Amino acid sequence: MAAVNSKNKYQMDMCRGPLMKQIITFTIPLIFAGTLQLFFHLSDLIIVGRFASHKALAAVGATTSLTHLIIGVFLGMSVGTNVLTARYIGAKDRKQTSRTLHTSIAFSLSCGAFAAIIGIFFSKYFLTLMNTPSDILNMATLYMQIYFAGMPLVMLYNFGNGVMRAAGDTKRPFYFLLIGGIINVLLNMFFVIVCKMDVEGVAIATVISQGVSALLILQAMSKMGEGCRFRWKNLRIHWKNLKEIMWIGVPAGFQGSCFSIANIMIQSSLNSFGSDIIAGNTVAAQCETFLFITNASFGQAVISFVGQNLGGKQYKRIRQTIKYCAFASSAVTVGLVLLLYIFRTEALSLFNTNPAVIQGGLIRFSIVLPFLWVASFMEIFISALRGLGYSIAPTVFMILGVCVYRIIWNETIFRMYPEVRVLLASYPISWAIVAVCAGTYCFFVLQKKISKNNVSNTSAVKEK
Repeated sequence: MAAVNSKNKYQMDMCRGPLMKQIITFTIPLIFAGTLQLFFHLSDLIIVGRFASHKALAAVGATTSLTHLIIGVFLGMSVGTNVLTARYIGAKDRKQTSRTLHTSIAFSLSCGAFAAIIGIFFSKYFLTLMNTPSDILNMATLYMQIYFAGMPLVMLYNFGNGVMRAAGDTKRPFYFLLIGGIINVLLNMFFVIVCKMDVEGVAIATVISQGVSALLILQAMSKMGEGCRFRWKNLRIHWKNLKEIMWIGVPAGFQGSCFSIANIMIQSSLNSFGSDIIAGNTVAAQCETFLFITNASFGQAVISFVGQNLGGKQYKRIRQTIKYCAFASSAVTVGLVLLLYIFRTEALSLFNTNPAVIQGGLIRFSIVLPFLWVASFMEIFISALRGLGYSIAPTVFMILGVCVYRIIWNETIFRMYPEVRVLLASYPISWAIVAVCAGTYCFFVLQKKISKNNVSNTSAVKEK
C-alpha cells in the first residue's frame, strides 16, 4: 500500500512503506527546493557581479555571515516545529498537531518582526565591527536593511515549510520556490540592468520573491489534512506547545548563532585581505553551498522520518533511516565535488571574470572541496539526535567542535601563520570533530531507546 494519506496526496506516512523509496521521494524535492532558494542569493551575486561592479559583489558577500547570524537564531525554532509536528503526526494526535502548527505560525511572524528591527537599525554598526572595508560599507548596509525589512515573510515561509516537511509534503514548497525563483531572476534583471540599480535592486527583488513563496505556502497549508490545516481564526500561541518547540528550537538557534559568530570572525580575518579575496571567497562559498544543500536535505529527511517514527515507536526504521541517509548523502556529495572540481574555473567565472577574484576562489576550493563529504556525516548525525528529541547534546557538539574550535584556530594558528589557506583549514577539521562525537553519541542514544522499548514490551506481555 502507498504510504500517502488519502486526504492529501502530498502527505506521507513515514512509519510504513518502502523506506528507501520514501526517503528519495521526500529528499529530491528538498534538494531542488534548496537549490532554488540558493538561487535567490546567487542571482543577486551573478547579476551585480556581471552588470554592476565587483565592489557591489563584495558588498553583498560581506553581509552573508552577519545575515546568517541573525536569521539563524530564529530559524532554529523551525527545527523544533518540524520535530514536534512530525512526532504528533506519527502518534496520530491531530489536536496537538494543530496547536503546534498555529503556535509556530504566530511565533514566526513575531520573530520576523523582531529580526527586521534588528537588521534595519543595527546593520551598519555590526558591519563596522566586522571590519567591512569602507569602500563597500554603505552598499552592504543598504542591502541588509532592505533584505531584513522582508524578514517576517522569510520566517513565515520557513516555519510553514517545517510543518509541511513534517507531514511528508516536500513537493509543493519546491513548486512555490520555483515560482519565487523565476520572479526573483526577472526582477533582478529589471532593477539592475534596466533601472541601473545595484545592491538595492537585488535586495528588493529578493524580498518580493520570498514574499510570494511565503503566501503560497500559507495558502497550501489552509488545505492540508491530519491536523495540519491552517485557519486564521486558530492563530494563537499555545504556551505548552511553544515550550516544547523552544526546548528543541532554542538550542538549535543558539547553535546557529554561535556557528555564525565563528564564521563572522573568519570573515573578519578574510576582510583584512581586501575586496578581491572577499569576492573570491564569496563566490567559491556559494558554489560549495550547492553541495551543502544535499547534506541539509538529507538532514531534514532524517529529522522528519526519525520524528514520525519516534512517535510511532518504529525504532528499526529510525536506525535504517540514519544509515540510508548517511550513505546517500556522502555518495552524492563526492560525485558533486568531483564535478565542481573539474569545472571549478568555469563555475567561478559565472560570477565574476576578474582574475584576482577567480584566484581567491580557487584558493578556497583547494582547501575545502576535498573534505566536504565529512560534513555529510556531521549533518546526518546531528539531525538524527534532534529528531530523537535530544536538543542539548548536538548543540554542545556543534558549539565546541565548530564554533569554539574555529575561534581558537583563528586566534592562535592563524595569528602565527596569517595566510588564507591556514584560515580556511579550520573548516574540514571542525567537521570531522563533530561527526565523530555526534555519531558516537547517536549510536548510544538509539541503543538505549531500543533497549527501553524492549523492556516495556516484555512487561506488557507479562501483564497480559
